[in-house]
Amino acid sequence: MQIAILGATGGIGGHVLDWALQAGHPVHALARDPRALPPAPALTVTRGDALDADAVARVVDGADAVVSALGPRGAKTAGLLVGAASNMVRAMQKTGARRLVCVSAAGAYIAGDPDMNWLIKAILPRVLARQFADVRQMENVIRACDLDWTLVRATRLVNRPGTGRYRVSPDYPPRGGSKIARADVAHFIATALAEDAWPRAAPALAY
Repeated sequence: MQIAILGATGGIGGHVLDWALQAGHPVHALARDPRALPPAPALTVTRGDALDADAVARVVDGADAVVSALGPRGAKTAGLLVGAASNMVRAMQKTGARRLVCVSAAGAYIAGDPDMNWLIKAILPRVLARQFADVRQMENVIRACDLDWTLVRATRLVNRPGTGRYRVSPDYPPRGGSKIARADVAHFIATALAEDAWPRAAPALAY
């Protein structure tokens, strides 16, 4: 399986890249600075930005599956996720690639979570309003397409070793779950790709 990765230099994307190469999958990654990725025989790197439609198309060309491990940037790069999603969907529809896995954010849907504390519901969407708006717009673009997509709704991301032991539930985090390691988000993505699991669904991850 040839895999295209956007966000391979980030915390989640780096773990996905490591898994893919160790599993023997050829990878084509998009990076603003290719030197940020270690050289590997099965790795091709294209210099570019996720908002560059031509660069995204070159990375997606020939891929069997596409992974976006990009995160929202807020004011730094407004609309990054929705722009990248539009570029990926167009490129995949052109090449015939079907499998798309994107990192999303459970917090963007906190208002509809019946188990979430009311105070967090009142504060978090205000603090991260711009980032969450980008997440929701990204999901809208992907949900509207006819690809085999999975939207991985991560809870609060932490940097710690992955355990491979976490809870998953549809749409909203498991009761009491509030965080997940980037390594375990990558573990879930790898499993979803290997098992072709959670098609056209938005699983939420937490410990």
